[in-house]
Amino acid sequence: MHEKLKIISGTSNKSLALEVAKCLNAQLTPIDIHKFSDGEIYARILESVRGTDVFIIQSTSPDANLHLMELLIMVDALKRASPDKITAVIPYFGYSRQDRKVKAREPITAKLVAKLIEAAGVNSVITFDLHVAQLQGFFDIPSDNLDLIPIYAEEILNKKTRDIVLVAPDVGAAPRAKAIAAVIHAPIAIVDKRRDEQGAVKIEHVIGDVKGKTAILIDDIIDTAGTITEAASILKKYGAKEVYVLATHAVLSGNAVQRLQQSEIMEAIVTDTIELPKEKKIEKIKTISIAPILSEAIKRAHEGTPMGAVYEKLYDKLKKVK
Repeated sequence: MHEKLKIISGTSNKSLALEVAKCLNAQLTPIDIHKFSDGEIYARILESVRGTDVFIIQSTSPDANLHLMELLIMVDALKRASPDKITAVIPYFGYSRQDRKVKAREPITAKLVAKLIEAAGVNSVITFDLHVAQLQGFFDIPSDNLDLIPIYAEEILNKKTRDIVLVAPDVGAAPRAKAIAAVIHAPIAIVDKRRDEQGAVKIEHVIGDVKGKTAILIDDIIDTAGTITEAASILKKYGAKEVYVLATHAVLSGNAVQRLQQSEIMEAIVTDTIELPKEKKIEKIKTISIAPILSEAIKRAHEGTPMGAVYEKLYDKLKKVK
C-alpha cells in the first residue's frame, strides 16, 4: 500500500482496525493512548505523519463519551503533526438517535457531535448505516455513509430459506427493510406497537403476512434489545415459523444479551462496527466483518476513485447466489 497512507486506531475497536490494515497490506501507525490519574486522556502519534493521508478508525461505542473524546484528542494530535488530510472512520456513530427535537428544550446531540468532529480538524468522515441518512447533512465536510445492503442480501440468500419475509420492528426501520427486500425480491411486513404512558405495549399489530414464514427482522441498532425481542414475540403470535435478526450495530447495553438468549429469536446477525467483549459472544449472535468493504472504501478514498464499482461487483455476486 502507498507509503502516504496511514491508518491509526483508537481503543474502541482495535480488532477491526487490525483487520482493515491486513486487508490493505499495511501496518497500524503506532500511537500512545493512556489516561492520567484524574481520567484525562493523553494521545501521542509515535511516528511522523507529515504530508500523509491519515485514516483514524474509532467507533463512538460504549463508553460513547470516552471514545468520542479520545477521537477528538487523536485528531488534535494529528492536526499539529502536519498531515495532508485526516479522515475520521466512525463505523458506529454514537448519539445518532438524538437527531431531532421530539420534546421542548431537548438538544440535537448528533448535530453537536458532528460539529465537534469538524472543529477538531477532521477533513472528511466515513460512517456505516447511520440511524437516519439525513445525518450526513449535519457535516459541512465530505462524508460517506456506507450501506451493507448487498452483504445482508447475500447473508439471507445463503441461508437457502424459503418463504422469507423481511420485517421492520417499527415504522422507522421500514425503509431499511424495504431496500433489502427489493434486492432479494421478498415481501415486507411492519410490526406496529404503541405504548401507554407507563411504557407498556398497549396495541400490537403486524402489517403484512408472516404466517408460516421465516421472518427476518431488520434494524440498524440493537441497544437494550427490548424492541427487537418484543417484535420477535409478536411475530411468533402472528404465526411466523422462525425469527432471525439482521442489525448493523450491536450496542447490547444492560441485559440485552440475556434478553436475546431468552427470546424467540433463532439467530441475531450483527457486524463488527462495535467490538463485542467475550461475555457478549453467545451462540445466538453471529458477527460478520465490515473490514473488506471498509478497507476498499479507505483505499478508494485515498486514491480518489469512486465506490460505485465496488457495489456493482457485490450486486453482480448476488446474481450468482440467487
